[in-house]
Amino acid sequence: MKKFGYSLLVAATLAVLGAGEATAQSFVGGDVSEARAGFGAAMVVNGADVLVGEPANVMRSGLVYVYRQGDDGVWAEVASFGASDGATADGFGQSLATDADVLLVGSPAGVYSFVRSGDGWMEEGMIPTPAMLDEDARFGQTLAVAGDVALVGAPGVAEGTGAVYVYRRSTDGWSEAGTLEIEGLADGDGFGTAVALDGTFAAVGAPMRNNRTGGAFLFQATATGFDMLAELPTNGLARNDRFGSSVFLNGGRLAVGALGANGSAGVVHVFESDDRGWMRGPTLAAFDPSPRAGFGSAVAVVGDDVWVGAPLAGRGAGAVYAFRIDETGVVAAEKVRGEGLDGRVQAGAALAAGDGFVAVATPGADRGAGAVVMFDGSGGAWMAAARVQSPAEGYDPVRGEEVRCAEGEAVEWDCSEVDLVSFVPVSELSGDAARGIVTNDNWGWVDPETGRSYALVGMTDRASFVDISDVTNPMVVGTLPMTEGANGSAWRDLKTYENHVYIVSDGAGQHGMQVFDLTRLREFDGGEPVVFDADALYSNIASAHNIVINEGSGFAYAVGAGQGGETCGGGLHMIDIRDPKNPQFAGCFADPQTGRASTGYSHDAHCVNYVGPDEDHAGAEICMGANETAISIADVTDKANPIAISRAAYPSVGYSHQGWLTEDHRFFYLNDELDEIQGSAARTRTMIWDVSDLDDPQLVAEHLGTQESSDHNLYIVGNLMYQSNYRSGLRILDITTPEEPVEVAYFDTVAYGDNSAGMGGSWSNYPFFDNGVVIVTSGSEGLFLVRPTVRRTVF
Repeated sequence: MKKFGYSLLVAATLAVLGAGEATAQSFVGGDVSEARAGFGAAMVVNGADVLVGEPANVMRSGLVYVYRQGDDGVWAEVASFGASDGATADGFGQSLATDADVLLVGSPAGVYSFVRSGDGWMEEGMIPTPAMLDEDARFGQTLAVAGDVALVGAPGVAEGTGAVYVYRRSTDGWSEAGTLEIEGLADGDGFGTAVALDGTFAAVGAPMRNNRTGGAFLFQATATGFDMLAELPTNGLARNDRFGSSVFLNGGRLAVGALGANGSAGVVHVFESDDRGWMRGPTLAAFDPSPRAGFGSAVAVVGDDVWVGAPLAGRGAGAVYAFRIDETGVVAAEKVRGEGLDGRVQAGAALAAGDGFVAVATPGADRGAGAVVMFDGSGGAWMAAARVQSPAEGYDPVRGEEVRCAEGEAVEWDCSEVDLVSFVPVSELSGDAARGIVTNDNWGWVDPETGRSYALVGMTDRASFVDISDVTNPMVVGTLPMTEGANGSAWRDLKTYENHVYIVSDGAGQHGMQVFDLTRLREFDGGEPVVFDADALYSNIASAHNIVINEGSGFAYAVGAGQGGETCGGGLHMIDIRDPKNPQFAGCFADPQTGRASTGYSHDAHCVNYVGPDEDHAGAEICMGANETAISIADVTDKANPIAISRAAYPSVGYSHQGWLTEDHRFFYLNDELDEIQGSAARTRTMIWDVSDLDDPQLVAEHLGTQESSDHNLYIVGNLMYQSNYRSGLRILDITTPEEPVEVAYFDTVAYGDNSAGMGGSWSNYPFFDNGVVIVTSGSEGLFLVRPTVRRTVF
């Protein structure tokens, strides 16, 4: 075993945010990178080509893209490929390693081997997965290859002890050739979280070793395998430093990331090799350190420069640092800047270097779709030369004629008693084919002058307006961007009153409530979608989770307000909108005996002019609130003096989310968004409340649906309840017998995966059009127009 010499620890003081554990990014003889998110989750360089993994696709298989710089200096995609047995959401591309004419691609199913074929790559098979490993082993999460030797990390093996498997390649393909052996590993060490290989040496990280102090190990190749040289010295390290989070080998230089060191900002320890052995070199850190920056998540070497990524620095903006190192230590350090690194893009989550260029992954770009920025150093200074990205995911539109639900299917969506009228993908709804955009809420509007019908669709950073007068040929007529200065969000809610739409967004900063005159949609002339601006902005609130409107009274209720303005404790922020373009604050209501923080926070509500059987409240304006922990019933007739009538909890509350009254105001149907996820409900659960006595609401039944999916929004028309239940899509229940709902139809908007509990899929629906068409928004998919064939009775 060689001894480690020690040289002066040179701290080039730089900094960045804390990401999860990462593997080595490149090394002599090949490159490696680890699974993260979407496009740019893994990157390697092979000659002049940059290969980029995109494992997180949900509507197509994982893919690997190949980019090359042309003679004109322009970077362009020259190829893309998936696994021969690829399937939607298969995770292909979560890790990559390459050397010469060999490429390894990791996925949850195992490790695929490719060989160069002309200008592209040809799959030759899979590396054998050791027997008895399950998905918890995370086999193939990290990869390294040099010549005919490959290392495959499985950091989850044996209760997280971890393992690294050695493979050799022959004319018959890859075969297992043992493991890298370490004595004294313990459960949870995570050995194999990071791996690197340069043909002579191998390095492995175990960042959870010794109470998360971490560990890193160096091995030397022999004719028959690998001998361990040493566990790298950890003097000066402390608990939670996570030394070994990343490892990198290149030309006699070893870099080891410790993401929890330096006050959790992260550092990179450098070791150098010469004829005396391995010597401890400089320690790289950020000159502007911040906690949990993830400095050291990725490392790349180009010439005398060492690049280090810190993807969570700057509250998720990310940062990339370049250090110049010579025999004396660090002689220069700078933060790399350039177009494409602005915003919360998580710059530096992965790095890959070639001859005169460095690829920088920005997985947070385009609202999480991801991009890669290419830097060129040929001019003597590093400049951002190009930004590359994958095409947006999505299905083809469906239009022209209705598709009958036959044998349980319409196109590729499962269904029963619901026909598909048309479908508009997210890329069309956005108006500009934006990447990373998803849909959320929706509502409907009919122009009283022209009779034209519109779907109003909430999206990540805009609202989309779709003319659905010809239901088989919907047309996007325009978009309304979010308020300037706000940020995109998963939540955008909208409701209508007197030909105006009112729009709020949660977690969006200084967004306020937008007011838009829907009669302006008549301006559309059949060309490109119009980008509209708001007619008014109500700024007494900043962000709000939802907007509730009682068209019978002319009042709106912003609920779940936060991040500034008058929040009303998150309860009902009451707004007079009877003068539609001039909304006025009217008061607050919150029942502090409800809500997780005991402030009366309301997630959603249904406010009506009461016509139910409780004569004590006849003619009052009543709001039924879904208040996280309970339902809240309030009389808001007098906005200056609202009254808490009652409240009621129920067994196994997860999160009281949203509900709707029957048309006779006798029953209130409530969904709970989290009970299925928490395991307290085996299938989709709907609470049925008898509210014929508003002072004493009674839970008379709990309905369990046919699927395990989580529920989101529900609405009621006559004897039918229309539930948007995330992964199982639109579910239609007959409530003729109120306490005993029966599912009579469905349209599953998610054509992939299963109907298990969790988010993603159908967010909301609008069943109130007279023609019986229901509009349904489904997160990553888009807008569905469907027509139930079951009989609806309107009372």
